[in-house]
Amino acid sequence: MDIQISQASKGDRDARSIAPATAMSREQLILQLSAVSGPTYLQAGLRALASYAGASHYLLVRCDFIQESGLDFVVSSDWPFDLVRRLASELTSGYGRIGELEKCMSLFQPSVASLPDDLELPEGVGRQYYGLTLNVGRTRFSLLLLTRDSVSLSSDRLRDVGLLSGYLASCTRCFEDKLERDFDLTERELECLFWIAEGKTSDEIAMILGISRNTINNYITSVMRKTATKTRSEAIAFAVRNNLV
Repeated sequence: MDIQISQASKGDRDARSIAPATAMSREQLILQLSAVSGPTYLQAGLRALASYAGASHYLLVRCDFIQESGLDFVVSSDWPFDLVRRLASELTSGYGRIGELEKCMSLFQPSVASLPDDLELPEGVGRQYYGLTLNVGRTRFSLLLLTRDSVSLSSDRLRDVGLLSGYLASCTRCFEDKLERDFDLTERELECLFWIAEGKTSDEIAMILGISRNTINNYITSVMRKTATKTRSEAIAFAVRNNLV
């Protein structure tokens, strides 16, 4: 996956000049996204969405990659690189603390958070940022929007951006890299996940599959580690949401 950080393409620069936040209507935004719906126009589309919302910077991340090392979860961003690198640790630690129900609820309501106080920001950029969560198939993304100092974003415009971000992510194919990976679960792990979703205990699954109870528990532990869930119930919710069972 190509990580695009603080690099404005020609299409992105065009979007900046065409789409001032105070002037763009919903209809104009839809027309602009339709014009940049190819797989190479992700930055231009994100810039248009950020401008429509009234944000100064965008950062699109893949939630299923957040537990991995490095910055591989960053899909595209025009945030200053130091901010992205610092926020990476905040996202990684924070995402691991959120339960599966909270992750599902985040699809319906934008979140508002603040950057750490000790982080140096570009002139005019506020510490507050907005988070929008969206699904494209089985892949979950978060779009994080920075604002100018003392600027609040409209909930109606954020709702439009949340809906249209899914369209943009789908058209630009930024989710295909591991679309078929089933979160790296093995066939045995998927089998165990299916049976715990059916309400079976470890002893019952062991009898069904003809292997020991300890081996079943090891498979289930591996499933929870790979899906960043803490309980069997959370693993089941994750599996249902991502069409794994």
